[in-house]
Amino acid sequence: MSKQIKKWRKIALTTFFFFLSVALQVAGLNYFLIPNSIFSVGLNGISQLLSLSMWQFFHLHIDTGLFFLLFNVPIGMVGFKMIGGKFTILSFINAVVVSLFLIFLPTYSFTTQPLLASLFGGLLVGASVGLAMRYGFSTGGFDIIAMIIQKRTGKSIGAFMNVANGIIVLIAGFFIGWQNAMYTLIGIYATGQVVDTLYTGYQKVTALIVTSKGEEVIDVLHRDLIRGITVLPSSGAYTKRESTTLMMVLSRFELFEMQEAVHSVDPKAFINLLSTVSVSGEFWDADRQLQMKKSMGPKAVTIDAQIEAEQQLEEQLAQLELKEDNEANRVK
Repeated sequence: MSKQIKKWRKIALTTFFFFLSVALQVAGLNYFLIPNSIFSVGLNGISQLLSLSMWQFFHLHIDTGLFFLLFNVPIGMVGFKMIGGKFTILSFINAVVVSLFLIFLPTYSFTTQPLLASLFGGLLVGASVGLAMRYGFSTGGFDIIAMIIQKRTGKSIGAFMNVANGIIVLIAGFFIGWQNAMYTLIGIYATGQVVDTLYTGYQKVTALIVTSKGEEVIDVLHRDLIRGITVLPSSGAYTKRESTTLMMVLSRFELFEMQEAVHSVDPKAFINLLSTVSVSGEFWDADRQLQMKKSMGPKAVTIDAQIEAEQQLEEQLAQLELKEDNEANRVK
């Protein structure tokens, strides 16, 4: 498959799942959670709380979507300035489109049973978030805030989201009663489970690749994936033929790309995948991989080129750390 075809295929898939993510989130909110006064996660939940409080205290009906839109405009601007790129742009557009649908589409309760509403609403919102993250964007709101916090402080996104959702549940308990707050917890749990199922970028696996074309497979893997590879000489117990076993640790999100790359060179290659409990040492995230690809350039497909690019990247990171230390000392 040519690079151009892969590019258009990726664009088509991203576009399809972008609108699917929007549809799932709007359905979960407008048809399950909002009509039953059950709150969603993140900025959706805060927008629901504000909409409900405006009605209870001032008898003003302001759609949840309007609050969601008002929050996401400044968040999107700050996110683009601080982390930039395709992720922020797509996330902001996703949030705007969702907000408009929430405003203009009427709410309708598919069920009046709060348990069913919390469960199905949480599942739909979780599917929306998981698909968005899997295809390189988010549903906006707290996702962008969490990314900014992670970039700037290195703190866990999960910890930030847990604290924010905990606050939403406590406020919901005071506003609508603790029974609905507990249903909100069920919805949040369902959302988290679906996100973990769909978005597997943080899960690691170890791939053992047995091939008779070791050098060619290594070259194509270094071209398509920025991962370390351990080369193990091997031979077949039955055939007695010499082969090469390549061992590499990668994220589940990279599995399809790895398998496509290997089989493009050696269709008969044997790939064995093992679950990886934990990784000790340097495992490059998406940001470091992107920096590496930029350093390597489009023609760097050999091992020597990757080593040279890695050295250049380490020098750039060292200079950046030195600059940050100097700025910190100057502030002190």
